[in-house]
Amino acid sequence: MSNLEVAPPEILCGGAEAQETAEVEVIAPRDVPLGGPRAMLVRRTLPTRQRTTIGAWCFADHYGPDAVDQSGGMVVPPHPHTGLQTVSWLFTGEIEHRDSTGMHAMVRPGELNIMTAGTGISHSEVSTENTRILHGVQLWTVLPQESRFVEPGFEHYVPEPVDLASGGRLSVFLGSLTVEDEHVSEPISSSATAYSPLLGAELTLQPGAVITLRLDPTFEHGVLVDGGPVCVGPEQIAMHDLAYLAPGRESVDIHAGEHGGRVIILGGTPFEEQIVMWWNFIGRDHDEVVAYREEWQARVEEGAQTRFGLFAYDGDPLPAPVLPGVRLRPRG
Repeated sequence: MSNLEVAPPEILCGGAEAQETAEVEVIAPRDVPLGGPRAMLVRRTLPTRQRTTIGAWCFADHYGPDAVDQSGGMVVPPHPHTGLQTVSWLFTGEIEHRDSTGMHAMVRPGELNIMTAGTGISHSEVSTENTRILHGVQLWTVLPQESRFVEPGFEHYVPEPVDLASGGRLSVFLGSLTVEDEHVSEPISSSATAYSPLLGAELTLQPGAVITLRLDPTFEHGVLVDGGPVCVGPEQIAMHDLAYLAPGRESVDIHAGEHGGRVIILGGTPFEEQIVMWWNFIGRDHDEVVAYREEWQARVEEGAQTRFGLFAYDGDPLPAPVLPGVRLRPRG
């Protein structure tokens, strides 16, 4: 989504009632190509040098709206994961998912597909032939130590959107969220499986709407702006930027301008374990990640049956990049 106005209007944020102590850290995305000469570009806001996680959210790619006949769409051949969950959420388009557990599913707008890698999984993601515009987010969460060796699996969940009297619509796809609104008397919750305290939601706002979210003060939060700009608390946040809110806040106002807005809300208790995150693997030390890479390469080069499994795909799997010449260092 691109704003083509020469002099786009500002939104009036905050005011006399704005909390002076409310600080919002803004994380700008970087463009990352997803392989090949017609690489689909994504905007990545996690991880960055500024911040590597928000709760257990450790990866956030935001893409589109892209015309598939120009971008080539999403074509991601079989590739591996360990120690994480992938969270797929679309605004427009359709993606075909296949994985080594035998799952074959479609990712569609407003429907959550969550894949748990656990001990190891491989999967492919390809936009379907009838997709003209592709637009959405791809998110990862790191599994905590006590859950990182769970069996791989896949879950599909369709949240029921809630229309808000204050001029918006809220879909909670992970965790639970409370909103101050006369149409809503209790928290809006998801039954999708998470392995640590997490929040994931989509909020759309009508022009000029102000939505007040009640926050868990033990959580840190991120607000990724898909359509806007919008104000997050006292700060105007541009489209594609992510606003970070530290723990301790009990509420925040999301304020849309004259064109309305849409945001993805992420949250969770700060993730305090050290991890090594390299390519598609999450481990706890250098040697563990090296072993994962060797197993994946055995699958790529020899067709070996490894922890990452096999499944039908018309094409070659992605080879792992070459490891750096230094030991991978934990972060967190």
